[in-house]
Amino acid sequence: MKYLVRDKIFAIGDDYWIEDEQGRHAFLVDGKALRLRDTLELKDPAGQVLIVLREKMFSLRDTMTIERGDRPLASVRRKRLSLLRNHFRVSLVDGTELDVSGRILDREFTVEYDGELLAHISRQWFRVRDTYAVNVVRDDADPALMIAVAVCVIRMAERERED
Repeated sequence: MKYLVRDKIFAIGDDYWIEDEQGRHAFLVDGKALRLRDTLELKDPAGQVLIVLREKMFSLRDTMTIERGDRPLASVRRKRLSLLRNHFRVSLVDGTELDVSGRILDREFTVEYDGELLAHISRQWFRVRDTYAVNVVRDDADPALMIAVAVCVIRMAERERED
């Protein structure tokens, strides 16, 4: 299933919809302004909070946390000791690790578990400049988590580029 994300509206405090392949609202990204740290909520169309993304305060490396239901679900950070500059590791609380690699700033990257493709993030399907898709490849992959991972790594890569 592909989800359409319009990239240019990733500002803190902005709210925007992510649509499914049929153009229906699938997720609302609710940016929380006036917070001490970067915080986003991923909501379903009814307004139910599915996932909260937060910048981790006071960490040695840039880290974002993904929470579901007020409980930590995962942490996202740049992979240490990687020859690839655009390589991130997602550590789920159950011990599972996902690898994110590719050209993050170009919106051309993948999310894999143990070498198996879970999601492909790409701009190639769209002619609109600031639009990309999150294509969740496996049926058993959590679409909300895959979108949250994509949003996290893009925000982290852009912040690093600005610094």
